Amino acid sequence: ATAGLNPSDVAWPVRSILRRQANARVLLGEVVGVAVASREVLIDDGRRLPYDWLVIATGTTHTYFGNDQWAPIAPGLKRIDDATLIRRRILMAFERAENADDETERQRLMTFVIVGAGPTGVELAGAIAELARKALAADFRAIDPRKARIVLIEGTDRVLGTFPPELSRFAKAALERMDVEVQLGKRVTACDAGGVIASGERLPAGTILWAAGVAASPAAKWLGAPADRAGRVQVRPDLTAPRHPDVFVIGDTAALIQDGKPLPGIAPAAKQGGVYAAKVIRAALLGHPKPPPFRYRHYGNLATIGRNSAVIEFGRLRMKGRLAWLIWSMTHIYFLIGARNRLLVTLQWLLDYITFSRGARLIAGSDPASEQRSAWGGDGFAGCRPAASGAGSGHGGRFNPAPGHSRK
Repeated sequence: ATAGLNPSDVAWPVRSILRRQANARVLLGEVVGVAVASREVLIDDGRRLPYDWLVIATGTTHTYFGNDQWAPIAPGLKRIDDATLIRRRILMAFERAENADDETERQRLMTFVIVGAGPTGVELAGAIAELARKALAADFRAIDPRKARIVLIEGTDRVLGTFPPELSRFAKAALERMDVEVQLGKRVTACDAGGVIASGERLPAGTILWAAGVAASPAAKWLGAPADRAGRVQVRPDLTAPRHPDVFVIGDTAALIQDGKPLPGIAPAAKQGGVYAAKVIRAALLGHPKPPPFRYRHYGNLATIGRNSAVIEFGRLRMKGRLAWLIWSMTHIYFLIGARNRLLVTLQWLLDYITFSRGARLIAGSDPASEQRSAWGGDGFAGCRPAASGAGSGHGGRFNPAPGHSRK
């Protein structure tokens, strides 16, 4: 999303991953429902796929707390498409500022607002700051990218709210050393093409990025199952949906309380859930005893802030700074799919570290929403009105996700 890597460096086609799995078939389509009575998955093109066992791992999408009209203006980061769109908007902001004659408009275009200071928001803010202060510093003539304004808005009283307070304080201080403005205790109540309104204050901005909250896919509606306020299916201890022992729900789509806490919406929880569901299905097919209820094993939290700066929580162990950043880097490389990707990312990161450059800065594709916004002169979209409830952190406010589709 911030021009550090190409999509092909971190993603891998599912069809290629399963090419040697003779009993697996990959189908491209959008799931629009599940007919549990007839045990069929409904596809948007009219197909109905029968199943004996079903695993739903449709993840989450962004929630704008009832203000879905903000989505074209303030994209979030969930998919490869989101990352390439954000990269284009960030790079195009500097290009448009280079062409702008009015100094006020130039400064607006070089203002980046990130809403939500969880791990995604903190990483975006730090990466944009490094891009502007280092990688792009000598590339323009009419503007100085180092003067870009990066603002991180958070509705609670600290960044990285799921981390221990001392790590939150370190992250905030590290961002401020990178000249990122951290605004705490503020909630975005309006968002348009010209900027945002946060707690009554108008903040002109050319690029707005959303990292303030998520909502689950419509799986609960498909199954007629109880859901929490984020729309996640309230699964049983064996990760099956209530009244449907042949349907597993895992990852961000599932809500399960263990030891008084909900399962975190992170990749390790989803992977462990997938392995567990496979064990249960295999045991049933072979006539073996059913495995004990699912237990999530937490291996810690990691968040990167910028070059040589990250935080790690693992049980009672807390780490911060350069060593934490090295561990974060190695962990992410380890979890990439394929030796080729691991090698390419390692080499690219080493080169970027030595040269302070970014290797994926080509601007490609189109962004109709951004281009239309530019044509309108940044005056805003009609219909972007103040919200009844704020959306600053993703930990508060009302969840009102709009129904959508999920990839099968």
